[in-house]
Amino acid sequence: MKILVTGGAGFIGSAVIRHIISETADSVVNLDKLTYAGNLESLVDVSASERYSFEQVDICDRPEVERVFLEHRPDAVMHLAAESHVDRSIDGPAEFIQTNIVGTYVLLEAARQYWLGLDDARKRAFRFHHISTDEVYGDLEDSGAMFVESTPYAPSSPYSASKASSDHLVRAWLRTFALPTLITNCSNNYGPYHFPEKLIPLMILNALEGKPLPVYGHGEQIRDWLYVEDHARALYTVVTGGKVGETYNIGGLNEKRNIDVVHCVCDLLEELAPEKPASVSAYSDLVTFVEDRPGHDLRYAIDASKIRRDLDWNPLETFESGMRKTVLWYLDNREWCRRVQDGSYRRERLGIRKKETA
Repeated sequence: MKILVTGGAGFIGSAVIRHIISETADSVVNLDKLTYAGNLESLVDVSASERYSFEQVDICDRPEVERVFLEHRPDAVMHLAAESHVDRSIDGPAEFIQTNIVGTYVLLEAARQYWLGLDDARKRAFRFHHISTDEVYGDLEDSGAMFVESTPYAPSSPYSASKASSDHLVRAWLRTFALPTLITNCSNNYGPYHFPEKLIPLMILNALEGKPLPVYGHGEQIRDWLYVEDHARALYTVVTGGKVGETYNIGGLNEKRNIDVVHCVCDLLEELAPEKPASVSAYSDLVTFVEDRPGHDLRYAIDASKIRRDLDWNPLETFESGMRKTVLWYLDNREWCRRVQDGSYRRERLGIRKKETA
């Protein structure tokens, strides 16, 4: 198979591509605009493969998206390209509306026109897999319930509302145009190559530099944590074995309060990086509670029994094993972190692009 992965230079997208190139015989076309969160350095281990190709394209640019379909002729689409940081969506919702809603519409239409031109066998085999989030379901609060595939949508932030909108578009293109689509909704991911604005890498890197560890409110928010490489395996399982029209929730069955996640990071760093900055006696002393963000959901929890039952997928990592791997990765890849933090990964990319254009 040849799979078109949108957003393949992002955190989850790059994990998907690394999995496909390393663990399967399939080929990948990575379509990515390369915004601030897109980092081709996350793909250095597989980018030299003959089965990998890259297209720097904005999913909102329909002529370019159509060109990619016609030139590469994929057998499936895995759509991960999205603006995904809730805080950024509160500060500036417009980009989230444009990328997550308009971009998904453009991609659906380009995929539909391409799909209509396929022969019968390839048309039957084609799949459009839309990767979404559990945040579309809203806040479970302290109900004790879990998100299932039929949970009503109740998004709370501009980010989750834009993702809910894109989910609805995908379902409409299945119902109205018979485009063979699938949707997955995942819980919070963590692991290697995670952009440092997110909770776990931010805590790791701030702690190593002796900076405050900012925690919203009192850190009572509960999330279900999923190791990114387990998620990548699940996504590949769905695109290759999932049933058209179905939705699959993907979670790690690891409900943790944010404050407990932060203390887990601190405990692992005490063990794995005991030489602290001079001003720090214990990493946990750096925990700083800050004003909660607007509309902050209290609890998310995924019931992943459907994908376990129907597609025989199970996470390989526990929260403890995944967190240890994650902290070790950041300790062993300080140069990758530095280049992201100081922006040099983008400046060099822009310099190369300008040189090629000249």
